[in-house]
Order: sequence, then C-alpha cells, then structure tokens
Amino acid sequence: MIALSPIAFERVCAWDNLLLAWRKASRGKRGLPSTAAFEHRLADRLLALRDELAAGRYRPGTYTHFYIHEPKRRRISAAPFRDRVVHHALCNVLEPHFERRFLPNSYANRAGKGTHGAIDQVQRLARRYRYALRMDIVQHFASIDHAILRQGLAKVVGDAGVITLVQGILAGGDRVLEQECRMVWFEGDDLLAGCRPRGLPIGNLTSQFWSNCYLHPFDLFVTRELGCPAYVRYVDDMVLFADDKPTLWEYKRRCMDRLARLRLTIHATEAQVQPVGCGLSWLGFVVFPDHRRVRGRKVRHAARCLTSRFDDWKAGRCSFAQFDAGVQGWINHVRYADTWGLRRKILEPFVWGRRGPR
Repeated sequence: MIALSPIAFERVCAWDNLLLAWRKASRGKRGLPSTAAFEHRLADRLLALRDELAAGRYRPGTYTHFYIHEPKRRRISAAPFRDRVVHHALCNVLEPHFERRFLPNSYANRAGKGTHGAIDQVQRLARRYRYALRMDIVQHFASIDHAILRQGLAKVVGDAGVITLVQGILAGGDRVLEQECRMVWFEGDDLLAGCRPRGLPIGNLTSQFWSNCYLHPFDLFVTRELGCPAYVRYVDDMVLFADDKPTLWEYKRRCMDRLARLRLTIHATEAQVQPVGCGLSWLGFVVFPDHRRVRGRKVRHAARCLTSRFDDWKAGRCSFAQFDAGVQGWINHVRYADTWGLRRKILEPFVWGRRGPR
C-alpha cells in the first residue's frame, strides 16, 4: 500500500492543490458565466482564496436552489463557484485517506466504480444467490446528522484546521433540505433532538464524499457483524443476497436497528425479500440473473427529453451537436441492458431520410 502524506491544513491551502481544484471544478463548465468570471484574473482569485483559508477568514457563500424531477423530485443546491473550488481542494486531500478504508461493496462516487459497476456486481450476485433484499434510506442527504458525521471524520482527520473547514462547510449547508423531509424521533430523544444540525446539500462534491464516510460504519456492520459478503451499496440504495428468506428478514431487522444509531430509517414496507428471478429494480434498470431491462419510467422520460431536444434543434434553439450529444449519452447508458429493440423504437422518429429527419 502506498504511503500517504499526513492530513494537514497546509496541504489544502497549497497553491498546486488549489490550482488542481480549479481545474476539476471547471471541467466541462468553462462556458458558464460563474466559471468564466472566476477564471478572469485566475491567479489573483486563487491567491486571495488561499489567504482567506490560511487566515481562517473563509466563509461559504449563499446557495442557489432549484428542483429536478427525475428520477424523483429533489431540491438541488448549487454552491458559488469559488466554494466548489474549496470543496475540490478539501476532497483532494481527504479522499485518498478514506478511500483506502472504504470497502469494495460501495460503488457511488468512487474511481473505478460507478453506476454500471454496481449493476454488474448486482447481476453477478443474482446468479449466485436465490433471494435478495433491496433497501433504500428515507431522505438520506436531508437526514445526515452533523455531529455523527464530524465524529466519524475526526477519527481519521487529526488536523484542527481541516476540521474547522469541514465544520464551516457543514454549517453553510445546515437545514437546506429541512422542508424536504419530516423529523424522525429515535429512542432516547428529547425535545432538543429537533435542534440537531442535519442535512447535506444535494449537489455538493463534499456531500457525495461525506455520504460514503457516514455510511462506511454501516458497510462494516453488514459485511463483518452480519457476515453478509453478498452486499452492494450505491449511495443510499442497498442490496443484500442470501439463499434463504429467513436470513434476509433477519438482516433487515438488524440493519434497521443499526441505521437507527446513525439516525437513519429505511422505506420499511418497500424493503421486501424477493427471488432474484423476479428482477431487481436497481439504478434505473431491472436486473435479472441472465438479462437486464430499462425501467419503463426511464424509457418514457428519455423519449420525452429526446423529442423535446429534437424539436429545439428543428426550431433553431440548439445546435445539432447538442441534440446528438443527448442521443449518444442516452445510448451509452442503456447499452448496458438488453435494449437493441428499444433503441430502434425510441430513435426511429429521428431517423434521417433523403428529405431530412422524419
């Protein structure tokens, strides 16, 4: 294992780290006004940011909020661009130390893993086991407790300056999702429990990383205490496999008890034990032991979006390259399932003939 440099606040503030953070934050976004404005006199802005961080004067800016409705309604919080540079600078230093601790069962927001890796692994396990238990957490990002998260991070991060920066970013996003979820009371709570800071803004790089940090103890519980090696997690979606139903029902009960220690709950009525031959709904696909399908809702959404983008191109509201990028992106996603016929059906309205598209 490669030796890592100690976690130090000076590494977060270092010029080369901030420059790398800017490159990552601006990747694919250099045409946006906020990115272009920061890039104007880039060196001056990075030096000023470095000085603010080093002097303890850095404060996160105000989030911009908007909603998306696919796959379900979510409130997305976009941080100012300079804050996104800080998020990358912090994760550049922290991630290698946590990555070596994370288990291979976790697939979200990790190099070499991702959505399709998680789908592949679920199908491999579906070929080996008879039954599966799929669970997902209720309002995961909105429910993450700041005190529990800080305690977990502090076990790895010993530098006071880094912890102070983490606390500042957490405080800046406190309760941004408060209106999106109800308060859940756990055994032993008093009235002050309602005042506990909680919630991570959906959209922050730090939120995605901290989600994995927060659930890492749960990954250890499933694989070591429960003794379930056939386990896959992607953010808050989890699948456990076994060859008999009673084992999985027991897993469900114990998982609910352990998640309560993290102040999290699952959609209990939807978490059912089922034969793998029935197909597992997983990350937009239905995964069977021998094939995969795209969920019907995903198909309908893609058809609407591609038709809308096609109409925009015909009306001159977007370029052909933008329309084609959407088509190629969808094809690249659904090619991981058995979708040859589906692709032909969805793309048929956009086929070019001698007189142009029909």
